[in-house]
Amino acid sequence: MSGIMTLYHGSENIIQEPVFGGGRASNDFGRGFYCTENAELAREWAVSALKDGYCNRYSLDPEYLSTLRLNSEEYSILNWIAILVQHRLFSVKTPGARRARRYLTDNFSINVSAYDLIIGYRADDSYFDFAESFLNNGISVSQLARAMRLGKLGEQVVLKSKFAFSRLRFEDAELVKKNQYFEKRQARSDEANKIYQQILGEEDDELYIQDIIRGGITNDDPRIPRNLS
Repeated sequence: MSGIMTLYHGSENIIQEPVFGGGRASNDFGRGFYCTENAELAREWAVSALKDGYCNRYSLDPEYLSTLRLNSEEYSILNWIAILVQHRLFSVKTPGARRARRYLTDNFSINVSAYDLIIGYRADDSYFDFAESFLNNGISVSQLARAMRLGKLGEQVVLKSKFAFSRLRFEDAELVKKNQYFEKRQARSDEANKIYQQILGEEDDELYIQDIIRGGITNDDPRIPRNLS
């Protein structure tokens, strides 16, 4: 990677010095500092229904950073799901869902701790629901891929290593009003759910997670959707 990146972090606080090792282990990619290159998304993520927030702006020099781009054609959507099930708390209601989680972890997971920087989808409530439905054999892998592409809920850039934190510089912070941006956040989520419901209503004879397990399908299978950007 080359060229200075401009990153944004939505929060209820101004964060001038992000702390390495902070954050929750149950975040999408584990502990790290979660940002986006899209200022509008950061503003939406900064607010809640009750509180205003701040859009913190940073510059990052990515030179020499090892970067995992999960949305590149090198990876499939199942790589993203496999990482997610290792960190997030899913509702695993059946023995089949437990087998699905093990299979994804064993065959599609990536060691995110080996990278300085990760770029991939953000599993907010809507995306998390899509992933959970797939894990419980409710939607096919092609339906999942379509929902992820069309939802427009955004990518995130996650700083994972102390080296990455050392190359991040705080620039400024902007106050974000809840009465403007919480409504936008809800509208974006509603649109993703609308698309998801449309996809669910379509007939689909593609691969479900149980088909993937029974067929011993791995990451190089051409039937697994790729190139998610």
